[in-house]
Amino acid sequence: MRISDIHQHLADLGALPVHRGRVVRAWLQGKPLDAGTRRQHTENFLPLSVRDGLPALAEQLDALVRLDSEHPGTDGSARLLVTLGDGQMVESVLLPRDGLCVSTQVGCAVGCVFCMTGKSGLLRQVGSAEIVAQVALARRFRPVKKVVFMGMGEPAHNLENVLEAIDLLGTDGGIGHKNLVFSTVGDMRVFERLPRERVKPALALSLHTTRADLREQLLPKAPRITPDELVELGEGYARNIGYPIQYQWTLLKGINDSQDEMDGILRLLKGKYAVLNLIPYNSLDADEYQRPDGDRIVQIVRYLHSRGVLTKVRNSAGQDVEGGCGQLRARAVELVNTRRLHRTAP
Repeated sequence: MRISDIHQHLADLGALPVHRGRVVRAWLQGKPLDAGTRRQHTENFLPLSVRDGLPALAEQLDALVRLDSEHPGTDGSARLLVTLGDGQMVESVLLPRDGLCVSTQVGCAVGCVFCMTGKSGLLRQVGSAEIVAQVALARRFRPVKKVVFMGMGEPAHNLENVLEAIDLLGTDGGIGHKNLVFSTVGDMRVFERLPRERVKPALALSLHTTRADLREQLLPKAPRITPDELVELGEGYARNIGYPIQYQWTLLKGINDSQDEMDGILRLLKGKYAVLNLIPYNSLDADEYQRPDGDRIVQIVRYLHSRGVLTKVRNSAGQDVEGGCGQLRARAVELVNTRRLHRTAP
């Protein structure tokens, strides 16, 4: 389901644009669709035909995403395993300080070597209504004032649905435009489309290395944009919209934490309208990749920050519940497959 389908459904019930806006805003806030306001009760505002049709619509919207399980972290976050209408699962993450990370695809085609989601490949796109439904679901638990499109999937590969969701969240959803963060490995369509949109989100670009050859190894199916070209494109967008680009750097021990890489960061980002987010890899004991030691992470931050590159450490939310992107879903899928195997065994 896409957002336009919801509006059309309401129009078919006889709802005018002002009525549709009221119902959609109630849904986005995690409230009943017939929720009124202190000054105006529903029965004094919505036509009877619309009120009669809301229960059926509510059932459809509730079926878009259903909470399968919740995994609270000690950092104030909570990983939500969400089941979509067709039984596929994605992850949403309640972040500290009223943030939410949403998924835009089931799986991902980019195949980043350090990402669990990429190992499954792309299974299907997530519709714009399903993306927004993750926000509506989360708001039943706590306020959501920031939404980051950094969950499962590459938003640029589902661009129309993601832009529809961003537009609704930045208008009827009541979220400030710079608090909507579009994360991408880099795709020319992003830099062409986003400046033309009514709601211009903040941009987070997956950098991970200053070396073009290493970036091709780490992000094997990403567009062949060099780190230098990516930063140039990001700087142009940042200056256009008036808030800085976030560059994402997953720290991998012995791979992209060297002094040469740190000096490369200074070359690329010093003087730019940018923030560098260092994300220590959320590693498990059996993983091929590991996070650098704590002392090394502190050294890197001090080195870059003291030389003019604003640098922050962004630990993946839910580290204590093995909450790296895709890990929760992968365990759930494995459990489902194991149960199926037992049921079919002779």
